[in-house]
Amino acid sequence: MIAVTIDFFEKVDKFMRDTVTTSEVLFDYYLNFIPWINGLLWPLFAMIAVIFFTSRMAKDSEIVAILSSGVSYYRMLVPFMVAASIIASLLWIGNNYVIPNSTKIKNEFESKHIKRSAKKTLSNDIHFYTQPNEKVYIRYFRLRDSTPQNFRLERFADHELRYMLKAKSLKLKEKNSEGAEGNLWTLNNYEIHTFNGLEEELIIGKGEKMDTLLNFAPEDFIRYTKQMEMMTTPDLKEYIANEQSKGMDTAKKFLVEYHRRNADPFTILILTLLGVAVASRKVRGGMGFHLAAGVVLGAAFVIISKFSTTFSSNLSLSPAIGVWLPNMVFGVIAIVMIWRTQK
Repeated sequence: MIAVTIDFFEKVDKFMRDTVTTSEVLFDYYLNFIPWINGLLWPLFAMIAVIFFTSRMAKDSEIVAILSSGVSYYRMLVPFMVAASIIASLLWIGNNYVIPNSTKIKNEFESKHIKRSAKKTLSNDIHFYTQPNEKVYIRYFRLRDSTPQNFRLERFADHELRYMLKAKSLKLKEKNSEGAEGNLWTLNNYEIHTFNGLEEELIIGKGEKMDTLLNFAPEDFIRYTKQMEMMTTPDLKEYIANEQSKGMDTAKKFLVEYHRRNADPFTILILTLLGVAVASRKVRGGMGFHLAAGVVLGAAFVIISKFSTTFSSNLSLSPAIGVWLPNMVFGVIAIVMIWRTQK
């Protein structure tokens, strides 16, 4: 509720300026904003809830009574971990299958009414690889009818140019069918150059058309700032595999997102252990001290997580290590704190 309130007052001017209805704001945006913000904050919610509950038990000497009756400290942890596992399982399902679908609707609403820069079209001087040895250049992509203009495909072997295909324009004829390696495009005013050492074979189809399979589609030219958040995990894995098959290193942010979806549920388990370790000891300051300690630990976790994911996305740190590093660090801290806590 707090997040929705803050977000609403931040964006209310844009809602009023744009042609957007109340039902669109409520059902297209905020109904899908809630799962997204919950997916980000559930680990911290879990930790604060554990600290609040356990601190109250410690304040009323209930933990002392439990331990004095012969129940071991580790046995007392079992219901905490069972509850944390249930919440972590729900978060895993949400991260991988539910939240991406709602985030897609939210991001499309934002790109249309709030932040148009969140959606952009690659339109001029576009270079990309379709395979490790196959490069494409497009001078201009016309969004109006989804047609690339001034197209060139270059194919290499043994570090030498062996084949070049040129066309004045392309038009998508047929989406890829099952088993087909690419989409069927129609080339207008094409040229085919084949090189064999110093020899060149040239075929000119001036004013003619030719159909060929190419490994890209019109939607590849439209990008969202956080496109990886809008894909379910099967789509994300397919995209990563497709990018890696082209020999490109452009999927690091998508790999970071993939590992984050699996790491966040384990974060709930680790922060639950930390919360119990912090709050189970009866101290002066009571619940206030415990909550303050929990907020400090949570803030430290978020800071380390942001640093490590940034290094993974933009530098040479492995995405898996960057995403799981905070869990490993705080997992060790949680084990040490549980081992040293008053039993």
